Amino acid sequence: MSTDIISFVVVLGILIFVHEFGHFIVAKLVGVGVEKFSLGFGPKIVGKKIGMTEYLISAIPLGGYIKMVGESPNAEISEDEKEISFSEKSVGRRMLIVAAGPVFNLVLAILIFFAFFSTSGVPVLLPEIGTIQEGRPAEKAGLQPNDLIASINGAPVESWEDMADLIKESEGAPLGLEVHREKEIVYLDILPEIAPSQNLFGEEINRYVVGVTPSGRVMVKDLNLFQAFGESLFRTWEISRLTFLSIAKMIQGKVSAKTIGGPIMIAQMAGQQAKAGAASLIFFVAFLSIQLGLLNLLPIPVLDGGHLAFFLVEVITRRPVSAKIREHAQRAGVFLLGLMMTYVIYNDLMRIFAE
Repeated sequence: MSTDIISFVVVLGILIFVHEFGHFIVAKLVGVGVEKFSLGFGPKIVGKKIGMTEYLISAIPLGGYIKMVGESPNAEISEDEKEISFSEKSVGRRMLIVAAGPVFNLVLAILIFFAFFSTSGVPVLLPEIGTIQEGRPAEKAGLQPNDLIASINGAPVESWEDMADLIKESEGAPLGLEVHREKEIVYLDILPEIAPSQNLFGEEINRYVVGVTPSGRVMVKDLNLFQAFGESLFRTWEISRLTFLSIAKMIQGKVSAKTIGGPIMIAQMAGQQAKAGAASLIFFVAFLSIQLGLLNLLPIPVLDGGHLAFFLVEVITRRPVSAKIREHAQRAGVFLLGLMMTYVIYNDLMRIFAE
């Protein structure tokens, strides 16, 4: 449990710092004064004022905030402060400041992936046969355990994913396989068959298969700097795409909301990743950083996405959203987030009691 708590505090602290630092540094760059920079909410534990900014560590480690001069539309500011007031800046600059937090979280993930891939390469699951299902096309074609698939219909196969994609794209057409078996090369013809399966979200689908499982052997593929950067962008994009797809499927009712986890689950997972090793924990930080960045972009008042939505309305209508509307929206946003937090903590507790 102590490992879970320590890992949770470290992971969340890194993510919150990066997020708020994004807001902070861009605010400074566009000339907005920052009065407070806090890690955590609630009562101050410790703080130090440097220049006009007070840097704080607060009691509740579930978020953070920066307080800018003139951040509230109704804030009273002196003539001297107008030049550094958030509300006095153009809508474009205000949007940059608000968007910077989520963007910095995405950049953190890219940098973590890049550092890992450029130094350690990328692990690739080899297209080597592990087990063969009885009566399936692979057995009928003569495939054997430990066979390495080198090409399919002349297309080179470097990974298990390559092989699975080519089988899927065949739509049941015959495939010509080049197989490396010990010291010989064997050529086999195989006819994929359609079979019921489940996708990543547990939905029932039909897909073309040949009836094999991987051996589990992995090769590390070295990448140059450009390849490592490209792979980092791809991994960040893929996690982002799946995150939005998951949210859409939850709204459609195709994925259970019970899969959502809260701070307790994050603490447990952080502890597990820490025990698995530094690399696993670092990858977990990258994954959560993407999640935090994207969830903050949702158009919910009090989140960054909600503020961006207000600014977008301002761009279209050429006038700010009224303070009254913003106030009501903020209250609704706080209520909605409170409900969401209650629900995810309830899910966490149900998982614990079910174990």
